[in-house]
Amino acid sequence: QVKPQFESRANKKCDIFKAILYRTQVVAGINYFIKVQDDDNDYVHLRVFQGLPSENQGPSLVSFQTGKTRDDPLTYF
Repeated sequence: QVKPQFESRANKKCDIFKAILYRTQVVAGINYFIKVQDDDNDYVHLRVFQGLPSENQGPSLVSFQTGKTRDDPLTYF
């Protein structure tokens, strides 16, 4: 659901956009930290916020880091 947000903000089109690993952090909603394969050997880390169900909003891309590898640890950013 956040692929169009990422493509717009990173100014690139992704043929591959596959989640490899994720972690969560409970706040006033949930922060998802997601490692995504966006090319054959390229990965990005996404921070996505999902508000509480009562807020009735979809997931929102908060931040991302490009230039990652499959082995880079997925940490808070």
